[in-house]
Amino acid sequence: MPRPMTVAEKILAAHAGLEEVRPGQLVECDLDLVLANDITAPIAIDVFHELGAKEVFDRSRVCLVPDHYAPNKDIKSAEQTKKMRDFAHEQKIVHYWEQGCAGIEHALLPEQGVVVPGDLVIGADSHTCTYGALGAFSTGVGSTDAGVGLATGRAWFKVPPTIRFEIEGELVDGASAKDIILHIIGLIGVDGALYQAMEFAGSTIRNLSMEGRMTISNMAIEAGGKAGIIEVDDMARAWLEGRCERPYVEYHADPDAEYARVIKIDAADIKPCVSWPHLPSNTHPVSESTHIAIDQAVIGSCTNGRIEDMRAAAEVLRGRKVNPNVRCIVIPATQAVFRQCMDEGLAQVFVDANCVFSTPTCGPCLGGYMGILAAGERCVSTTNRNFVGRMGDTTSEVYLASPAVAAASAVAGHICAPSDL
Repeated sequence: MPRPMTVAEKILAAHAGLEEVRPGQLVECDLDLVLANDITAPIAIDVFHELGAKEVFDRSRVCLVPDHYAPNKDIKSAEQTKKMRDFAHEQKIVHYWEQGCAGIEHALLPEQGVVVPGDLVIGADSHTCTYGALGAFSTGVGSTDAGVGLATGRAWFKVPPTIRFEIEGELVDGASAKDIILHIIGLIGVDGALYQAMEFAGSTIRNLSMEGRMTISNMAIEAGGKAGIIEVDDMARAWLEGRCERPYVEYHADPDAEYARVIKIDAADIKPCVSWPHLPSNTHPVSESTHIAIDQAVIGSCTNGRIEDMRAAAEVLRGRKVNPNVRCIVIPATQAVFRQCMDEGLAQVFVDANCVFSTPTCGPCLGGYMGILAAGERCVSTTNRNFVGRMGDTTSEVYLASPAVAAASAVAGHICAPSDL
């Protein structure tokens, strides 16, 4: 009999062809998907060629997405995207999305049913951990590892220990999935789960939408996590129904699996919060942040650019105007979300409120474009990082928040909860 294992351990064992694995063990695994974007793919492609490879390991298991500087912001970004596009066409890559059909990679792949439960995925982007919300083991890697993955379909892993977070009860009014993960990061710190899998469980998680679960898994890396995993349940199965392009395997933790830690959290203790500069762990209640004036609000990203996020922001902005001293930029994560915003009248709400309503892009999140901050400016953002210079000048500041808080802050001109408008 194999030893009792966590979800992460079971997925790695299965892909290594082993009956069991243990934390710290080095294993070589078959990959289900290899992902790269317009920043990381060109380097991975160079590695692919340096290896002497002629064909990718499986043209249906490679995903290339132009999203970070796309639509191209300048000549250099155009050259980067062209290099990826030419490679995709040369290799006949099945999952290459051209601009106008694409969106932010970590919203696009689950939406399109490309990632399925039980997958082992590497992506040359740190927020690849998003797919843990689907019961997959997905993790960010460097472009060199991605290039080797393109050629071989395999990668080495050190089996991580797992921290289990059990969150029970109902969230207080105004609190959201973004507040759950900011609360956790504030609790354990940005290195609190360093090279450990984070497994999220409990009644609070079970009652979250899939969009909310993806928000939580997306930010596992902000606590140092190797993966952020949520087991497949009825909510997930209903969302996956008719969406997945191939059969999937569910992995569930054994009742007596060994965890590095089990952290129990009462949902009633999770308040609407904001992460002040310059770390996601620098969390403060919104109620203690209302003195902070802002110059910009960004609503979108791979963390909070899904339709649920757009609806939450629109609910706050409907019938209101953005403060004249604030720029509010709203970016749906994919073309499908963009279309839903139009079909549901949300786009009109945003435009009527004097927001910038953008085509899908990572844009301002990484200081790319579509919202760069000048010296001394402050932005409240639904993105995932607020490091020094993350969104522009090194003296600018980014405050992380939920879509509802970002929208309310845009109206108020300072950090604000919707209930205070």
